[in-house]
Amino acid sequence: MAGTAVRVLTVLELLQAHDKITGAEIAERLDVDARSVRRYIKQLHAMGIPVESERGRYGAYQLERGYRLPPLMFREEEIIALTIGLLVIRAFQFPLDSAGIAGALAKIQRTVPRQFFDQVQVMQNIVHFHPVLPTSKVDKTIVDAVARGVWKTTSLQIGYQSRFGDATERLFDPYGIVFYQSDWYTVGYCHLRRDIRIFRLDRISAVQTTDCSFTPRPDFDALDYVVHALSNPADVTQVEVLFNTTLEEAMQSIPPRLGEFEVVEGGVVFRCPALRLDWIAALLLSLDFPIRIVQPEELKDKLRGLAHKALSSTLSTQ
Repeated sequence: MAGTAVRVLTVLELLQAHDKITGAEIAERLDVDARSVRRYIKQLHAMGIPVESERGRYGAYQLERGYRLPPLMFREEEIIALTIGLLVIRAFQFPLDSAGIAGALAKIQRTVPRQFFDQVQVMQNIVHFHPVLPTSKVDKTIVDAVARGVWKTTSLQIGYQSRFGDATERLFDPYGIVFYQSDWYTVGYCHLRRDIRIFRLDRISAVQTTDCSFTPRPDFDALDYVVHALSNPADVTQVEVLFNTTLEEAMQSIPPRLGEFEVVEGGVVFRCPALRLDWIAALLLSLDFPIRIVQPEELKDKLRGLAHKALSSTLSTQ
């Protein structure tokens, strides 16, 4: 019995060491007959190990693709990048399983070499963010379903509610998912409107995968399309703010794709279109240099409101 167990484990090691290996090669390595090899393969199947086999006289065996991951070795800068990336995802409340993020951080901390352990721990304690959070909660299952549709180029049947409360059912070919101005969007071909449309993920009430597939448009840039489309609606507000700082510092503080920067006397003018001013006000409040709002007046009110709320919160804790 012990000898059989050893041979079964040896077969597993051979499968891990080769992309493909024939039954004859396994039999020769173990000095057994072909029937014994088939018996060992069946035992691996019974253990839940996904061994694939090719039929025929010269058929080979192989482990299911992706079953065994090779050991990963990270350099110091790669470990830091992974840690900060996970912290950013958690801080910005991306629609991912929080337990998965915590588990990934724990695995990094548990498996990194001793010389990097303290650094990973310190990064989690000293790195802080002031994120512009999503304005509405997005159902993780909706994100997963749409992402799967993008990946597998599968058409989706979606239930959607417009901002006016109108509910519709649509057949939709998802081209991509975009996070823009504190909201999650998906963009793709809407069969109901027979054109490319953008949908807010928090307004999608249901997603059902269909048996239909679609061909993605070549060179379609989902982010570029969403940014340009949402920059010119009828109800967009043009924001203009003067930053009392250098162009370099301004562009380090605000992602360049959010708007335009112009160097002027006295600093840098930042211009951008905005569907809502809440996220702009929160972003401006987080800056470390003086600002002056040129337009619109409503943005000044939003900023005053946030500042008053922050001050009230501070006083109430004293």
